[in-house]
Formats: sequence, C-alpha cells, structure tokens
Amino acid sequence: MDGLTEEENAIVSLVGEFVDREVKPVAQALDHTNTYPDKLIEQMKEMGIFGLAVPQPWGETAVSAQCYAAVTEELARGWMSLAGAMGGHTVVAKLLVAFGTKEQQDKYLPRMATGEIRATMALTEPGGGSDLQAMRTTARRDGDRYVVNGSKTWITNARRSQLVALLCKTDPKAAPPHRGVSILLVEKGPGFSVSRDLPKLGYKGVESCELSFVDFQVPATALLGDEEGRGFAQMMRGLEIGRIQVACRALGVGRAALEDALRYAQERESFGQPIWQHQSIGNYLADMATKLEAARQLVLFAARKYDSGERADLEAGMAKLFASETAMEVALDAVRIHGGYGYSTEFDVERYFRDAPLMIVGEGTNEIQRNVIARALVKRHKI
Repeated sequence: MDGLTEEENAIVSLVGEFVDREVKPVAQALDHTNTYPDKLIEQMKEMGIFGLAVPQPWGETAVSAQCYAAVTEELARGWMSLAGAMGGHTVVAKLLVAFGTKEQQDKYLPRMATGEIRATMALTEPGGGSDLQAMRTTARRDGDRYVVNGSKTWITNARRSQLVALLCKTDPKAAPPHRGVSILLVEKGPGFSVSRDLPKLGYKGVESCELSFVDFQVPATALLGDEEGRGFAQMMRGLEIGRIQVACRALGVGRAALEDALRYAQERESFGQPIWQHQSIGNYLADMATKLEAARQLVLFAARKYDSGERADLEAGMAKLFASETAMEVALDAVRIHGGYGYSTEFDVERYFRDAPLMIVGEGTNEIQRNVIARALVKRHKI
C-alpha cells in the first residue's frame, strides 16, 4: 500500500492472512452464539496488534496512523468485533504516550504493548449519550485520593480490560463545564462494578457494559498527566484516532460486503446469465465499489493529517461520517444482491448489515459528527 514503509506493509499483509486463515472460518459461529473470541485475541496479542500505538522504549513497533487504519480494516473485514477489541485500547495507549507522566507510561505501556494489560475508555453515560460535557460522574479529591461516584454505559471490553481511562468531573462547578473534566486511569477495586452486559443487534462476542462507581477510591496519581481540568481536551485528541478507527471498521465491513456481493453476482445465474450482467445488479456493484473507494481515500487523508501532528478533528469527523454511512448502504445493497439468501443467517451479509449501524452511532453519533465538522470548518474559515 502506498504511504506505508516496507515493514508496515508486511504487518498489514500478516493481519490479512490471519483474517483469511483464522477469523473468517469461525466468525459466523462466534457471532451467532455471541461467544468471546479468546483464541483469536491471544493470537492478536502474539502478533503485536495491541502494541501498534506503543513506541519504544515501551513497545516494539509503533506504526503510522495509515498502517493502523489498514490493520483495523483487515480485522473488521473478518469480524468487526475484533477491531472493536483493540479500538479503545489504542486510544488509551495514545493518551498515555501524549499526556501521561513518566511513571504512568512506565507502569502501563510495556504491558499494554504485549496485550497483558488491555485498556478501554469510559466516556458515555446513561443520560448523556454524545453530550460529554453533561456527564455526572464525579471524582472528589480527598487528601491523596479521589473518590469516584457515577455510572458509564456502552463500555466495550469492560469485563476483560484491566485499565479504564475514566472521563469524569473533578470540578463540577467549573465554567465552561469542560474545564472541570479530567481523565483518571483506574483499575478495578471495591466500589467499581460492571453491572451488566448490554444486549446488542450486532457487534457480538465482545462485551459492551454498564459500569457503576460508588465511593470508589483511587490514588491521586491516577490523574492522567499532572494537572486537573485537562481531560476534555485530552480526550478530544484521543477521539481523533478513535474516529479514524471506527471509520476503518466501517471500511472493513463494507469491503467484506462488497467482496461477498461480487462473488455471489458472478456465481448466481438468472435468465441464462450471471446476475452481475443484469444492469440493476451491475449498477449496485459499481456504486458500492465507488463509494467504498471514496470512503477509503477520506480515511487515508485523515490518517495522514493525524500523522502530521496537526489537529485532525475535521478530517477524522468527515471520514467517520462518510465511511459509516457508506458501510450501511453497501451492506444493504449486498443483501439486495443476494436476494432471499441475503436474509438468511447462513450467509455473512446479514451479519454485516447488523454490524454496520454501530459505526453510525458509536464514537459520537453521526448527528454529533456533523456538528463537529461544522464547528471545525467555521474555525478554519473565520470571516
């Protein structure tokens, strides 16, 4: 792939082979039984996938955002849940690298790189959704500790993560509200409970949970960085790579749907010819491939912007918005091309159709995404 080093191209190829050999044969069964993919996660650890965002001296090979995007797409092409299993983990790694103290980096990053420690981020609350500034989870300073109270929801990998980057209010009276928000790096203990797993349309196998905190105590050193009130800005930077990652999950699902539709349209015959030769089906295929390629170019553009070190909120927002909407359209068109079989659980296209909506509502809904894009546009083009 253009723009990647030789080593990065080798990593993407390795992940692609892993997906074809290990993931595709079992994804349908794991999805239908909602089974956690223990074996696949262990293989991902061995391949170094959980360390892709961890640079030396803590990790072996931190890769560019473009390489990370390609790896995510490959995993999602096999089973979107696998890309979800490393998404939040990568955001937390990036947060630690960019904002963590030396002690925090040395404590967590080496074991995050190997996957021994898995990490997730806890942002969304039951009543707040995408309105992060309206959060009610508080962390009150008490001597050399914080006392945390509140709840979070839709937290992926919550049961199996050892580290949670918790977005909370350390100063509930701050104005504007975002100035009172901090990130705490918390590990499980008394007062922290995973209250339930949420039942989901798709995105099976990997848990999404509700968390509750009742007088949960963490040391003051759990504060990301060394200054309160920086959490909102820190997380907004983290969400840039998070949104690129979600866009790549959408690309992977869309690509799998297109590949299956292309194969089926050549194998299936009606009225004496392969169905792709019927204009209506051929047009679907042409539009699916064109939209998907446009989405991929937007994602790569966002990844390059991120790699440059500049703000990429506009580009990441556009990529996430367009790629997720495209994946939904492509997944539905794949169902149409498969006809009745597209509605059958014996074919993978119904899974793509169930998985695709997650990227529309996840990591900031697309409705919020448009707000982000509009704000960034006006900021960059002030009259």
